[in-house]
Amino acid sequence: MKKPISKESSVLQSSPLFEEEDIFADLAEKKGTSLFLGKYSLNEVFAVLRKRSFLSDARKRKLWPLVFEMDSSEFPLQRFQIFYKEKKPDNAIVDLKIKEGTFQPKKDLVISAFLKQSKFLILDWLTLQNPLQDFTPERPPLPGQKYPGLSLGKKVIDIFIYLARLTRNDGLLAYPAYFHNALLFLRYFNFLNPEKEAEVITIRKSFPEVTFKQLAWIVHLGCLKDQDDKIYAWEAEEQVYPINRTLRSYLDSKDYKKRVKEAQKDIHFRIDWECFERKSKQKD
Repeated sequence: MKKPISKESSVLQSSPLFEEEDIFADLAEKKGTSLFLGKYSLNEVFAVLRKRSFLSDARKRKLWPLVFEMDSSEFPLQRFQIFYKEKKPDNAIVDLKIKEGTFQPKKDLVISAFLKQSKFLILDWLTLQNPLQDFTPERPPLPGQKYPGLSLGKKVIDIFIYLARLTRNDGLLAYPAYFHNALLFLRYFNFLNPEKEAEVITIRKSFPEVTFKQLAWIVHLGCLKDQDDKIYAWEAEEQVYPINRTLRSYLDSKDYKKRVKEAQKDIHFRIDWECFERKSKQKD
């Protein structure tokens, strides 16, 4: 699915393409992998992006025109991409792998039985970047970054939360591929596993003098060690934004918060600065 957007596109006219109450009015009759999440036409996706100011923000950043691409070959997992001008890897602005579904948590949790019956909007992969910008000594890359970010993280998360509510999912679920992704997601999400929540919080709080980007590279390069002097290796676990009341109550419960605090007492980390200096030079 590919469609450039120009100034003349009806999505960008002063009047909306759809009235808000009509955008999703006929979804029950729309099925199939040619639709986003098996429900939404591309015009409806445009309408949501317009409503949430993503399109205007792209224009402000000179990222115009846009080209959209959707791959449903592994449905229900879909890959949705937005490119600047033309569809090629170096022009990617958004690279999203998303699906709706249930899941089995990696750890046996108090809430596991409920989770087996719950439906989530699952972010399997998400990249946001500005291919028109370059990194500088003052603004170096994070692990895995090819271009600087869009600085639209909060707005994009708000779009997903909005979408999760519209589709009546119990929550929004993400698998942070990198440690720094988990730290960024903690502004909006919680780990289902309180011990994992404690782990990430403890690492950040243990080194207040270390910058966010420096800590990201320390972890990525294998230069953080635990209380047993073993290299800390990042392992992704589920982070969720709760919409369902039961899920929200679990994450807000005294028991969950108590388990986070108790787990923090038993976790200790140190930075191997010699390792970091050596590997930093190697990567440069």
